[in-house]
Amino acid sequence: MEFLADSKRYDSMIYNRCGRSGLKLPAISLGLWHNFGGVDSTENGRAMLRRAFDLGITHFDLANNYGPPPGSAEEMFGKMMKQDFLPYRDQMVISTKAGYYMWEGPYGEWGSKKYLVASLDQSLKRMGLDYVDVFYSHRPDPNTPLEETMAALDLVVRQGKALYVGISSYDAEQSNEAIRILKELGTPLLIHQPSYSMLNRWIEDGLQDVLDEHGVGSIAFCPLQQGLLTNRYLNGIPEDSRAKKSSGFLQEREVSEDVIIKVRMLHEIASSRGQSLAQMALAWVLRGGRVTSALIGASRISQIEENVKALDNLAFAEEELEEIERILG
Repeated sequence: MEFLADSKRYDSMIYNRCGRSGLKLPAISLGLWHNFGGVDSTENGRAMLRRAFDLGITHFDLANNYGPPPGSAEEMFGKMMKQDFLPYRDQMVISTKAGYYMWEGPYGEWGSKKYLVASLDQSLKRMGLDYVDVFYSHRPDPNTPLEETMAALDLVVRQGKALYVGISSYDAEQSNEAIRILKELGTPLLIHQPSYSMLNRWIEDGLQDVLDEHGVGSIAFCPLQQGLLTNRYLNGIPEDSRAKKSSGFLQEREVSEDVIIKVRMLHEIASSRGQSLAQMALAWVLRGGRVTSALIGASRISQIEENVKALDNLAFAEEELEEIERILG
């Protein structure tokens, strides 16, 4: 059945300018890190992508190794592009990354020009695209000169394979240098993708200042701390949670009694605001306008719908922020 997007999809979504660029991103973006791989339900993935787009989410974030198996999230997304989204391609922002292990041998990960350019070529084939909107260096490489990694990003823009470039998980000093190199090359850095949440605030220690100074946007991944900042952990660790799975990013040891106590207290503040904990956590990441977009993951449509409703109440009273600071300590 042909997909016809909701005609009112742009009415309630908020779109924020990405740094000082001409590009706007939805305040909530959808990541395909989990639940869109070859081991997952294609129909569920398709339903989530359709619903996200109908809610005004125009930005879809991937990476070469997303799956499992690696590459399969891009393949699945490529099928959905062909089936549902080709008429809407120019209304979408599609990003991918390279940096983590993807194939055998010395050229299958990190930040060399050989790996980054080859990886993007593979990603474009998997997704059936002529170009991506944003291509990221997924992580800094301690053994490759930053000049080479940034030159690769500059090259793919000049080749027409990407419109903009980004970096992910670079610290403040590395980001500052990357910004300088790219500016000299003539391809300005559009965006940084760091992990950021109420329980993971490392970007406040310098990185945000660097991005603000240079007019670089940011998109926060894991804003719900892999589900920890939802109502799932209010009574401890559920048996089917990521913290219980050996393959999960969230480790059981991270979910200490002290953390659970904080989560319960934050849940009470959210309730007083008429929000779920997840909605408040997203609103908090977006507070003050320093973060362009919050990047969510989802395993079902209802999670996407709940998260987008965070935008109904983005304002915090000064007392609420003070109380949150006291809880987070």
